[in-house]
Amino acid sequence: MLRAVGGALVVADDLGPADIVVVGTGADGAGVLAAADLVHGGVAAQVAVFADPPDPSVDREFIRRGIPYEDAAARAIRQLKALGVDNVRKIPRALTGTEDEGRVFPEWCDQNHFRSVVVVTTSDHSRRLRRVLRRSMNGHETRVTVHPARYSPFDPNRWWETRGGTRTEVVELEKLLLDILLHPIS
Repeated sequence: MLRAVGGALVVADDLGPADIVVVGTGADGAGVLAAADLVHGGVAAQVAVFADPPDPSVDREFIRRGIPYEDAAARAIRQLKALGVDNVRKIPRALTGTEDEGRVFPEWCDQNHFRSVVVVTTSDHSRRLRRVLRRSMNGHETRVTVHPARYSPFDPNRWWETRGGTRTEVVELEKLLLDILLHPIS
């Protein structure tokens, strides 16, 4: 029963060729690794990452101390290049969450004339992100596939064994249930 509850958060769409792989917000290193694997596996030739929302106080403090500040997007781009992915784009919009991702994504796909996109995210976030993107991409030509990163720290088959897994399950399940309540036909 606990495995079924963990599995409720995870969804994996069928993968096919795509114009680009996008590392979803919050996918961090797991998303970078998965995106690089998809590029090397021939799914797409390029990757995009979302701009990281600036934190003026943190940025200024790093600069004040003489240390160049590297935001999450810059780090992801550096890691992708180190993993052999040369064609990396930055989506120039800072997001604060999944709903923002859903608002920005359709316009960006339309502007770039993408026919198909694979969005990599953490396994625990995959079902909710797919719901948000399906709603937001309704009426747009781009086909979006959501792919859970296999390197995600969340394990749907053993989430209850760690405090972090339990916390992730509870928080993401609450968010998913709220999304279902707010958008029952999604």
